[in-house]
Amino acid sequence: MTKKSTSKSRVSKGASTVEAGSGSATPVDELDETAARDELERLAAQIAQHDALYYREDAPEISDAEYDALRARNDAIEARFPELVRDDSPSRRVGAAPVAAFGKVRHTVPMLSLGNAFDDEAVTAFGERVRRFLKLSEADLLEITAEPKIDGLSISIRYEAGQLVQAATRGDGTEGENVTANVKTIKEIPGRLHGKDVPEVIDVRGEIYLSHTDFAHLNARQAESGGKIFANPRNAAAGSLRQLDASITARRPLRFFAYAWGEASQLPDETQSGVVAAFKRWGFPVNPLMNTCKGADQLVAYYRDMQEKRSKLGYDIDGVVYKVNRLDYQERLGFVSRSPRWAIAHKFPAEQATTVLRDIEIQVGRTGALTPVAKLEPVTVGGVVVSNATLHNEDEIARKDIRIGDTVVIQRAGDVIPQVVGVVEDKRPKNAAPFKFPHVCPVCQSHAVRESDEKGGEDVVRRCTGGLICPAQAKERLKHFVSRNALDIEGLGEEKIELFYDEGLIRRPADIFTLQARDEKSANPLAGRKGFGQRSVEKMFVAIEARRRVPLERFVYALGIRHIGETTAKDLARAYGTWEALRSSVEAAVKDGKGSETYAEIDNIEGIGETVVDALVDFFSEEHNAQALGKLLEQIEVAPFERVSTTRSPVTGKTVVFTGTLVRLTRNEAKAQAERFGAKVAGSVSKKTDYVVAGADAGSKLDKARDLGVAVLTEDAWLELIGQG
Repeated sequence: MTKKSTSKSRVSKGASTVEAGSGSATPVDELDETAARDELERLAAQIAQHDALYYREDAPEISDAEYDALRARNDAIEARFPELVRDDSPSRRVGAAPVAAFGKVRHTVPMLSLGNAFDDEAVTAFGERVRRFLKLSEADLLEITAEPKIDGLSISIRYEAGQLVQAATRGDGTEGENVTANVKTIKEIPGRLHGKDVPEVIDVRGEIYLSHTDFAHLNARQAESGGKIFANPRNAAAGSLRQLDASITARRPLRFFAYAWGEASQLPDETQSGVVAAFKRWGFPVNPLMNTCKGADQLVAYYRDMQEKRSKLGYDIDGVVYKVNRLDYQERLGFVSRSPRWAIAHKFPAEQATTVLRDIEIQVGRTGALTPVAKLEPVTVGGVVVSNATLHNEDEIARKDIRIGDTVVIQRAGDVIPQVVGVVEDKRPKNAAPFKFPHVCPVCQSHAVRESDEKGGEDVVRRCTGGLICPAQAKERLKHFVSRNALDIEGLGEEKIELFYDEGLIRRPADIFTLQARDEKSANPLAGRKGFGQRSVEKMFVAIEARRRVPLERFVYALGIRHIGETTAKDLARAYGTWEALRSSVEAAVKDGKGSETYAEIDNIEGIGETVVDALVDFFSEEHNAQALGKLLEQIEVAPFERVSTTRSPVTGKTVVFTGTLVRLTRNEAKAQAERFGAKVAGSVSKKTDYVVAGADAGSKLDKARDLGVAVLTEDAWLELIGQG
């Protein structure tokens, strides 16, 4: 495909840059195989250089005609010597044959999200937390990088021996979509890295985005052709990348900033800023606005500067990202839940708009929670059309005195979730009455009650009591089961779950995995129905089959047990390793009761408390849950938890308890370090504890360890055991 430019042209700076396309070059039909191979290598490098000058530096050195001559010569040589086509050939960067569907890629190093700061105090607190964790004094230098937070699509690009071999979206952080063919069409992303310090293996991560100008031109072309009009640049970038036909992606002006990495066989520097500088040397575009700061005052000043420049950058940003600069500090800080301790995103204030609240709809969730949703006159907030917004719960409606017919202020919290901030009272209709929250379920008409919370007060959430008979809860549990962070079954979304439930095709999770067999025997198969097609049905069944083996942490989360989210599910999976071990432990706690040793063993797991143990016991105590689980496990296999540690060590798989005051490590640092070396950290001592690491003033945990004969280590002995002494 010939490149065209409406905003700039390539300016020739000498015939030497384009000798391959000049009349003096050896004609293609006179090249032998050796000469052709050398010529293709030179052309690949030369065209890549001009791509970089054109798309990244805005400093083209040759005209469009001269560039086209280079491409034409490359294509002619490849046509004559097809066996010599290179992996980094320019012909492979302008399109590819359509793929049937995106495959899945498991990230070797998870793509985690960032914690958020929404004010200056949170930024100061971030720096203070880092200093406490690392035990730094005020005199110790702590450098933190600051860079614009690009509002685009996160991507991980894997290079082996300098060659681009795979690209994947973030997905759920653990597993993403394989978009290699599409990423190879993006001119700003090099197909081959150049430099003496390029690692043998590295996953370069960054953001794919559209500039404001390119977005406007794209929508104009879409309107002319009758195509989809995109709501904002980020949606357009995501939609452009996720095309099944990579040639469509090639025609979209996608751009890229590199700013991070995943797996790396080695790194070119010992700082965040140094590695990003290496990215630039290797051929990646990096954000020139990245800066290194010392102290919270400099970070906040940088944030203010970005706020002022935001509208003039030419691309969307939604905040600033701060990262501890030293990589050894990052290693020590580690991670908490799904976020690194060494980085945080300072978000810009949410954009607001006013509109009319037409109605309040009550939705019933999988745990029976009645959630009020505002049905709005559609309004654009932050570039997105909003017609629904959360009202949280009945207390919030009463506190803000929100009434149907009110003019309300809407904002997208964190620029994502629409919510009602308040009411414009002077625009309230005279007949607007206070909203009466229902005390019965709108779906099954069962009583809806507010339970007692942990402190003996009233829960803010009103819940339907008809758990076993309420279709809404059953549907929502099924939707949760197939959702992205649970089993992630593509093609089986909310609308299909609604339809299949109403028709009796899927009433419980096990029915999902018998659907194909039943459909093949049906007199009215899905492929023959209106709204379905042979291809889409086949893809759905393939996606279902692909989930017959599911990781333990996903399975636990997918069950939809109250109080067990993704983090808690992973904590349980990490502690037990297998579904059989987890089920056996909980069933023992059900049998022995609260206060028993088996109950305490679950409660002692780091990150697990009585609320979670009670939820597990309640779930496993219900006979209908046991029956549903039994049917489900006849259809699927639950894979053991995959432990991710930096290295195998003497404490891999061991259970460790820290007690007392440590000198060389903070308690949080010690826990993070133990998990990094493959150990399980518990909150209290039991006969299953392998080591107790005792600091100064260790109390009852040390006494219990001695009573049970558990090995007790000093802090120095612990560090020596894991090779960190």
